Amino acid sequence: MATTAKGRKTTAKKSATEAAATVKESTASINEKPKKAPRVKKDLDPNMFVTVRNGFNGILVYISKKTGEEFIWNEFGEEKEMELSELRNAKNSSKSFFINNYFLIDDQDVLDWLGMSQYYEHALTSENFDDIFTSEPEEIADIISELSDGQKQSLVYRTRDLIRQGAVDSIKVINALEENLGVELVER
Repeated sequence: MATTAKGRKTTAKKSATEAAATVKESTASINEKPKKAPRVKKDLDPNMFVTVRNGFNGILVYISKKTGEEFIWNEFGEEKEMELSELRNAKNSSKSFFINNYFLIDDQDVLDWLGMSQYYEHALTSENFDDIFTSEPEEIADIISELSDGQKQSLVYRTRDLIRQGAVDSIKVINALEENLGVELVER
C-alpha cells in the first residue's frame, strides 16, 4: 500500500483499476484501424490552366454560363485547356460533367481543390479506358460496378465502335460487357 501526502493509505483496489484501464487502452489501440491522414487542400491559382480531356465517346460541348465561352471536344480523349476558375464555375452550374466523368482531369490536386475527387475514384482514364477489353469476365463485372453512369454510357459507345472495327471479338468479353452494362452490343 502507498501513503498519500496527508498520511492516508491507498488500497490496491485503486492500482488494480488503473491497471485495468491501461489494459483496455492498449487493447483498444490494437483493434483500431490506422486513420488515413486527410489530404490538405493545396492553394491553387484560379487563373492557372488545366488540361481537360473528353470523357464522353462523342462530341462534348460545355458552354460557360458565366462568360458564354464554348468548349467543344470532338472525340473521346481530346484535350482542351480550361482555367481553374472556369472549372469551378462548371462545378457550380453543370455538376453532371464531373459526376458522369465527362471531364477527365488527371491532376488530383485540381480535383481536390474543386471538391470533385469522390467522382473520380474509380473512373477510367483516356489512357486505360481500353484495358477493360483485355480483362477477364469477372474483372469486367467488378470494374463496371464501380463506374459512373456517364462512363458506362461511354463504354457502350466505345465497345460498339471496337466491335465494328474487329478489335473486340472475344465472345466472353462481349457477353460480360452486355450482362454488366445491361445492353445488347451484338445483334443475335
